[in-house]
Amino acid sequence: MAINLKKGQRISLTKEDPSLKQIMCGLGWDVSAKSGGFFGGNKQFDLDSSVICLDADKKLTDVKNIIYFGNLRHSSSAIAHQGDNLTGAGEGDDEVINIDLPLIPPSIAYLIFAINIYKCDQRRQDFSMVNNAFVRLVNRTTNKELARYNLSGAEYKGMTGMILAELYRHNDDWKMAAVGNGFKIATLADIAKIYT
Repeated sequence: MAINLKKGQRISLTKEDPSLKQIMCGLGWDVSAKSGGFFGGNKQFDLDSSVICLDADKKLTDVKNIIYFGNLRHSSSAIAHQGDNLTGAGEGDDEVINIDLPLIPPSIAYLIFAINIYKCDQRRQDFSMVNNAFVRLVNRTTNKELARYNLSGAEYKGMTGMILAELYRHNDDWKMAAVGNGFKIATLADIAKIYT
């Protein structure tokens, strides 16, 4: 059974599943019915997921270490984004990122899972308009869900970017931390600047 994480909680993925090699990171969300504006205006709501790969000092050393809809695959082939979902419509995972842990270069110690709202200022959207947002990790070999972190929209009013979780290497272990930090930003580049 998957562990439901709370903000700030950490788990060892290696201890939870010693056979873990390949991970599917699924991100999902629903758009609140009240987010369409007074006259049912623009309901298009596009959340973009990304992984920011950092070194042991938690620094971004190369923009190629940001995996997102414009750079779908890391040069090591360890991380592959499965593409952009423009609406969040439907059940289950809206965006999927696959990770092959043995292929992650030793120079990468942290994988930061982030989401941001595309054209948030232009569309006047923030995370309080999003329901049922989650990030989950699944062992791709066994299809077993290892961990899930659910976010509530109310506490993120005015926030347009978010660090959902981080996967990090500690000795020979891979661990996950539920972060849930929101920011008022315009683009993914603004989140990346935190780590430069």
